[in-house]
Amino acid sequence: MSDFREKFSNYRASKKTMVWSWVAVAALTMIIGFTWGGWVTGGSAADRAETAADEAVASLAADICYNRFMSDPQVATNLKALKDESSYARKGLVEDGGWVTLGGREKPISGAANLCASKLAEAELPVPAAGTETPMAEVTAVPKTTMAN
Repeated sequence: MSDFREKFSNYRASKKTMVWSWVAVAALTMIIGFTWGGWVTGGSAADRAETAADEAVASLAADICYNRFMSDPQVATNLKALKDESSYARKGLVEDGGWVTLGGREKPISGAANLCASKLAEAELPVPAAGTETPMAEVTAVPKTTMAN
């Protein structure tokens, strides 16, 4: 055993061996980092950030859509019609109703109609407490204004 220790302590690697050792360690570090370490390139990080932002906007628009749908004076009729449709046709019903088109846009926000329709399909109409006859709040339409040039 002492012979091995002595050889090991007296060993001096050549420059070529040292350089190749560094190259191997650097390559191994990158392989481990990208496969198990969670490292990503700048391009894939940007793609992930853009996807997360789009999903956040769609989620917010779906929540607004849900609230607009549920505050509609004809919510009972609309909710029944939505639940009677197939899950594939609900998106179109929500888009055609205009509940998912926000901020004066011409087109609905991408992905929001599916989220809103799913949330509405699970919704139930609020039941008034016994003895109270509170009508649903009336929603008045805000007239569209045009900007003067």
